[in-house]
Parts: sequence; structure tokens; C-alpha cells
Amino acid sequence: MELLLSGKYKTLIVKIYGELDDRAAGDVKERVDRELARTGAVNVAFDFGAATFMDSSGIGVIIGRYRVTRALGGRVIIYGASDTIKRIIAMSGIGDIVIIADSLEDGIKEAALNV
Repeated sequence: MELLLSGKYKTLIVKIYGELDDRAAGDVKERVDRELARTGAVNVAFDFGAATFMDSSGIGVIIGRYRVTRALGGRVIIYGASDTIKRIIAMSGIGDIVIIADSLEDGIKEAALNV
């Protein structure tokens, strides 16, 4: 799994490459939390466009970042997810607490409307 972190509109963009599984989850959590603190971002946007797999550990990463961003007054955005990953998200129930969007821009707009 490879991870690219960048920022835009007080949003930390996390591009997931490969598998977000138990082996990768700890590293993703640590790096995202460190970047949130360093940059002052309040939202986290997970770009799943290059992700090939996600298991329950990935759901745990998302839920943990939801708690962090909620405390900051922000939101978690998920975009670019395959149908398989969208099904995992739907089955987990986190679709009720995060923004699932077609693009980063759509997710940021929705986050701004729900402040």
C-alpha cells in the first residue's frame, strides 16, 4: 500500500494506493493524524480511486478519522471508491456519518453545506 498526502481547502487529501488492510492501517492512521496536526486541516478526504482492496481495518481508519475531524468541526469525505469498496462502506454503516461523493469538489461542497 502506498499513500500520498496533500492539502486543499482546509482538507487533508489522502490518496490510497493498493490495499487498505490490517498491515497498512496503523501507518495510515499515524501519518494522517500527524498531517492533520501539522497542517491545521479540519477535513479528511480519502481518495479511493487507486485502492484495490479494503477490509474492516480500513473501516476502523475511517471511523477514527471521523472522530478526529468531528472534534475539529470538520468532516470525512470518501470519493473515487469502486463499487466493491462502496459496498463495504454501506455494509459497515459508516455511510451515515461520512460524505460519499463522486469527486473531491463535490465532497468539499457538501461538507461546507453541513457545517
